[in-house]
Amino acid sequence: MSNVLQVVLRSSLRNSRNIGIAQFRLENIRTLFSAANLGIDKFIEVRENVRRQLGDISSKFKDKMQQYSNESSTSMIFTEDLKNMIYLTNNDEDVQIVAQMMKKFNQQNKQLRFGNFIFGPVVMRMFHVLNKPEEAISCFKSAELQGFFDQLMSYQILLDLLYENQKFNEMLEIFKSIQEKQLQGIKFPKNSVVLVLAACYRLNTPESYDYAAKLWQELNEVGHQSMRRAITFFAGLALNQGHPEQAIEIISSCNNQNYTTIRNIKVSALCDLGRVEDCIPLIKSVLNTDTPSQNTVQTFNKDVIEKVKAAIEKSNSDELKSEMNRIEKFLQEEGHISQLTLDEQLCSEISTPRLQRNQGQQFRNQFGGFRQSRVQRSVGGLTRPGLSDIA
Repeated sequence: MSNVLQVVLRSSLRNSRNIGIAQFRLENIRTLFSAANLGIDKFIEVRENVRRQLGDISSKFKDKMQQYSNESSTSMIFTEDLKNMIYLTNNDEDVQIVAQMMKKFNQQNKQLRFGNFIFGPVVMRMFHVLNKPEEAISCFKSAELQGFFDQLMSYQILLDLLYENQKFNEMLEIFKSIQEKQLQGIKFPKNSVVLVLAACYRLNTPESYDYAAKLWQELNEVGHQSMRRAITFFAGLALNQGHPEQAIEIISSCNNQNYTTIRNIKVSALCDLGRVEDCIPLIKSVLNTDTPSQNTVQTFNKDVIEKVKAAIEKSNSDELKSEMNRIEKFLQEEGHISQLTLDEQLCSEISTPRLQRNQGQQFRNQFGGFRQSRVQRSVGGLTRPGLSDIA
């Protein structure tokens, strides 16, 4: 998560009256998708706006929502109620109220629901910000919330939350459920596949490799075009599990072989295969692929360079040693050696937003608009006060 977002989160907590469980993890977090990619940055903005607008009536509003969400209450849960409560939530009690409200809202007669606000991703962002993976899993699996989280973005946010909390086995379980749903006829959502293969990479066990290999085979059988990060996670796992020949085959499916991670995995795999002499041309190739106009420098990870040097040392080839020394010196002088390890680069944050053009309306629905107050509602003979009556 970016430093800017962390500052915003700290400020949010400092200004909250009831901090409760909202003690955000600001250290030692290994995120995969960025806050912007998941829509969390926008969620934080709306959250702050709602809190400012409700101001002193926040506590009274929460009390009312707790009453209305009770099973014995005949009061309806309106779209605006649920939106506001989500943005006001910052402790365990609030989370429980939101869960009750969601279940009641989801079970209300659909004929009495006029809004088209999509709640799934917004609720998952709430869980993500509050770091509540167990509650997120519980709601996702709840029979009372069937269909509530049936959005590709909800899947992505949930899996990312579990990834951050190192709940990798739970990610595989959730992915199985996602596959069974086949939302919009999609059995292998691209971002979900990236996250699941990231989980396999982080597990780094023979079992996780077998799981990833089976998934990879299924992806190929249906003609799935995997994202580069999915390719590099699986190839990195194959490398770590002692299958360098498979790693080379896996990265061959990437259309652009000039990506830094692709090139580093290939060099590392060749070293493991005892073909260190084939690494030299690959390393030298970066000298001809820089694009100064875009300020891009092709690099090799420091641990990969060290691996090549160690392999050359074992080869007892004075010619290779001499050539590698010359190459390394030039790479250092020209800034072609990254101080990141290959593992650090593979697990680096994905920051490019993935919103597609035809998702614009859905994006707006996910965030919705906030109305500061509403008049007294009457639907099907059911009435109760609005926000203006709470103050």
